[in-house]
Amino acid sequence: MAGRAWLSDQRGELAAEKILDAAEKLFAEHDPGSVGMNEIARAAGCSRATLYRYFESRDTLYTAYVHRWANTLYHELTQRLAAIEDPAQRLVTGITESLALVRGNPALASWFAQTGPPIGAAMAERSDVITMMVTAFLSALGADDPEAVPQRARWVVRVMTSMLSFPGRDADDERAMLTQFVVPVVTPSRAPAPRRA
Repeated sequence: MAGRAWLSDQRGELAAEKILDAAEKLFAEHDPGSVGMNEIARAAGCSRATLYRYFESRDTLYTAYVHRWANTLYHELTQRLAAIEDPAQRLVTGITESLALVRGNPALASWFAQTGPPIGAAMAERSDVITMMVTAFLSALGADDPEAVPQRARWVVRVMTSMLSFPGRDADDERAMLTQFVVPVVTPSRAPAPRRA
């Protein structure tokens, strides 16, 4: 009966959001890999059966949580980066600001903590949603080979998760690494115009 009372004034989407909000509070306080469905149900104020009605497994809940934040960050960054025209600067700024937003949010940063397994990296690399968002971002930079963009997007996701799990010395160090190693691979080539004889 507790599940019905919990849902009586909630619509399905709102109930799922309430569960994800409760999970977020737990992720900010604990390693996400150690947070179980019982704890999430308790924090959300619902029964475990109700929780499983919305999320069939812990992996499904984790994926929904990661995708919710990925969408939020993607839309925020799209607005922030709209005025940057140079593809290399837009790429480096997009990655560094993404890293800063994740690191600045305790519930997201915990997914990449060096003390536990790299659960955030695994989730990001398996996520088709995140890969599609990064693909759209890279496509907007322009591409010499549009067919290669999805593969480059997967590589950029790996670079970002690596930097979240094993940060550079500071922001300048990370910008330098991105400029030296990522920009030449990802942005359209800027080959000089051939000389005329």
